[in-house]
Amino acid sequence: MGRDVGPLLVAVGVVVMLVGFLTWSGGLSWFGRLPGDIRIDRDNVRVHIPLVSMLIVSLLVSILLSLFRR
Repeated sequence: MGRDVGPLLVAVGVVVMLVGFLTWSGGLSWFGRLPGDIRIDRDNVRVHIPLVSMLIVSLLVSILLSLFRR
C-alpha cells in the first residue's frame, strides 16, 4: 500500500458518513420510490425492484470512478 491510498480511504469514509447521516435524518426517504421503481404489494407477497434508483447509483459511481482514474 502506498501513500496514495490514504486520501482515498479518507474520502470513502467521509462519503459513507454523509450517506449514513442522510439516511438517519430522512434525507434519502425518496430513494427507492422514484418513478420506474417497481413495487408490488399483495396480501402475502411484497416485491420491490428499484430499477431507476440503481441506475442512478450506477451512473454516479461510474462518474466518480472515471474522475478518480484521471
